[in-house]
Amino acid sequence: MNQSRSIVITGVARGLGRAMAERFIALGHRVAGCSRDAAMLDKLGTAQGKAGHFSQVDVADDHQVAAWAKRVLAEFGTPDLLLNNAAIINRSAPLWELSAAEFDPVIDINIKGVTNVLRQFIPAMIGAGRGVIVNFSSGWGRSVSPEVAPYCATKWAIEGMTRALAEELPRGIAAVPLNPGVINTEMLQSCWGEGASSFPNAAEWAERAVPFLLKLGPKDNGRPLTVS
Repeated sequence: MNQSRSIVITGVARGLGRAMAERFIALGHRVAGCSRDAAMLDKLGTAQGKAGHFSQVDVADDHQVAAWAKRVLAEFGTPDLLLNNAAIINRSAPLWELSAAEFDPVIDINIKGVTNVLRQFIPAMIGAGRGVIVNFSSGWGRSVSPEVAPYCATKWAIEGMTRALAEELPRGIAAVPLNPGVINTEMLQSCWGEGASSFPNAAEWAERAVPFLLKLGPKDNGRPLTVS
């Protein structure tokens, strides 16, 4: 088995986040994760035991993120792999029919939330001189579809922000915008309904994605990548 790594995942309680956490832990790695969903976190923590450290955190709240990051860095050390996976999608509707109350949380979580996490972990990674940051984008971060304009806007932002960040980081650290591909999750089901069932589920995806993520390194800095 490869040397155990310290991995941080946001949005860890459901979907891709949960599937990644379970797969990383099964391979002998340690995972610190956060989510807003306390009930699902409790179930995940019970199942994974001491190999996981899971906390209820709203990534859109910088104060919550700062307190969580401080605990993670003290208990787990600097992450080898930081996975910004937390995101939400708007209800399917034309842009002008979405209220500010519907639009704003998509921006706050999908863009500001990623930035809050980066702000709290990158200094430790720079101090250690190592680590890979993966900001989860989407096929809709490189293309568009109707009725998901707010979500597209956030994922296009992640692409640009991550590639700019990559140029700011010192040698030895990488930042990658990652399109995970099309996966049958609650988010996809909200857009495609029964059509989502034609695609791999999160656990099947994680079987391919986790080894892919573990191979990332400084050579990948700034590269827009996709899990095949």
